[in-house]
Amino acid sequence: MLELSLKFYFIFFLISFFSTYLIVKYSNFFFSNSLLDKDFLKPQAFHKEAVARIGGFIILFLFSSYICFHFLMFGIFLKDYFIMSSLLFFLGFLDDLKIKINPNIRLILMFGLLIFCIKNFSIQINTSGLEFLNLWLENNIFQICFVLLCFLFVVNGANLIDGFNGLLAVHFLLINCIFLLINIVNQNENLSIILSAQVIIVLSFLFFNFPKAKIFLGDSGSYLLGALIVLNTIKTHELNPQISPFFFAGVLFYLFYEVFFSFIRKAVLKKSPLHPDKLHLHMLLYKWVSASKKKESANYLTSLLINLSYLFLQFPLFYFQNNGLISRYWFFSLIILYTIIYFRLYSFSKK
Repeated sequence: MLELSLKFYFIFFLISFFSTYLIVKYSNFFFSNSLLDKDFLKPQAFHKEAVARIGGFIILFLFSSYICFHFLMFGIFLKDYFIMSSLLFFLGFLDDLKIKINPNIRLILMFGLLIFCIKNFSIQINTSGLEFLNLWLENNIFQICFVLLCFLFVVNGANLIDGFNGLLAVHFLLINCIFLLINIVNQNENLSIILSAQVIIVLSFLFFNFPKAKIFLGDSGSYLLGALIVLNTIKTHELNPQISPFFFAGVLFYLFYEVFFSFIRKAVLKKSPLHPDKLHLHMLLYKWVSASKKKESANYLTSLLINLSYLFLQFPLFYFQNNGLISRYWFFSLIILYTIIYFRLYSFSKK
């Protein structure tokens, strides 16, 4: 069985890599330059050449292909994964096609799509690590609102950090590998296979995005990966109830807190939380790295520094994953550490 799985993964990796290569090579033919990112003046732009935002299309194409393989092999159609990732992809794809949608309208559309998926696929979070919150989660309306907020924070967090080569893709891979290890140890074979397929697909994309970007994820790709992260988290939590909910909060802390902190920061500065600026953590870190390194390498070095720091901070959390008290304290320690680092970098940027 293991030998068969390894052969399948190897073949699937080759298919994914060469499919990505062909789509990248002939992207102009397929999309007629309609997905080229030529906007070098927007706040989140850190590139100087036109780059195709086709990463989301590639990942959806490969993941949809895998879902077909999964159905043929196991007779299980991953309807929740397919529909949710497709809907979030198409919402972001409108922006990639330069079809401008008012940020408020886009947020409302995201609300509607997520509520549709949450209700139709009965996506639930039944334990939170807090007794009073567990009682509230027994209420159906509060349950839907809570799950909706989880998706909104992580999906928009994924979109916010998607500014540098490999930043979101590597972060996705780290999160998936953490969940993959947990599910392998606890013999959750079906979810382990799904997570492995996602790792292979995003690795194929990463070859063309890091360190020098030939393609971008685009909003479609960041929304898609954000949705997959939340689904993977909820399913891993369901299959491993012995693990503290605060462990999962700690794994997702960077995506969650990036949105939360940004919302509070912009509210204090009396700015719209729906409009981008250049004051996110990765942007301030980029400025700090640029001061000591060449700007050409500062882009991917910023991604490496953030993700290596994140990985290092996950080791204690992973070791104490079953200890609710330590996981809770570690989660809040991560929040405090992020805040301290942010203000240090912000002070540096003002010099």
